[in-house]
Amino acid sequence: MLLVVLIILFLVASSSLYIVDQRQQAILFQLGEVVDVKTSPGLYFKIPLAQNVRYFDSRILTLDTAEPERFITSEKKNVLVDLFVKWRIVDVKQYYVSVRGDEMLAQTRLSQTVNSSLRDEFGNRTVHDVVSGERDKIMEIMRQKADADARKIGVEVVDVRLKRVDLPQEVSESVYRRMEAERKRVANELRSTGAAESEKIRADADRQREVILAEAYRKAQEIKGEGDAKAASIYASAYESNPEFYSFYRSLDAYTEILKNKSDIMVLEPTSEFFKYMRNSGRGGK
Repeated sequence: MLLVVLIILFLVASSSLYIVDQRQQAILFQLGEVVDVKTSPGLYFKIPLAQNVRYFDSRILTLDTAEPERFITSEKKNVLVDLFVKWRIVDVKQYYVSVRGDEMLAQTRLSQTVNSSLRDEFGNRTVHDVVSGERDKIMEIMRQKADADARKIGVEVVDVRLKRVDLPQEVSESVYRRMEAERKRVANELRSTGAAESEKIRADADRQREVILAEAYRKAQEIKGEGDAKAASIYASAYESNPEFYSFYRSLDAYTEILKNKSDIMVLEPTSEFFKYMRNSGRGGK
């Protein structure tokens, strides 16, 4: 009998106690009515059979879209958006009253709110804005709007993140063609600028070449003139010191230049001045 009494007491005690984990919140019901909410971890009492407890996760939960959603930008172009939402329960009683504590219903409500906010924001922005230009701003605006609506069901939206924003195939091809045309235009501008700079450099090099050649020619002519002047001065000095010898030397040069080939023929009078020294050389003998 003692053992039976102990077992009964144990069963009554175990059904009168419940534990709330630090990762949970709990609602205490009595005959289907909410009588208490426990948000702090600990050991609590309840009336056996008359009261029951339901637990809810107090950690941050994730709503991740299964498939990318299609939205239209201000340019009337479609974009595919893949996102996720971080949320948690902050008012467990309101959460139970609004969505009956059903996590799937809460995620459906959050998904509808986020999609509606995205549709409004994307409709006011271009493809460039939603892809890179104002992406952070869009996420913050969505978080604020989603959080404001989520509070009505006892939920806080911690964060909204766009994982990926893609263009449909037909839009991507159009964007790529436009980007290619833009890159070609920039490349042609750079080529034109390069060609103009090349012509400018080449013209400047040609000008410098002409200047250098002209300067070199001028200096060469000056040096040549100075040499010719010195040579003439030397010849004149030699001529003045012995005019007869100079005349004889010049005649020998003329004889050598004119009569260096056996086939050369000259028709001159024997008494010509050209044979002056030849005639004089024969006075002493032959």
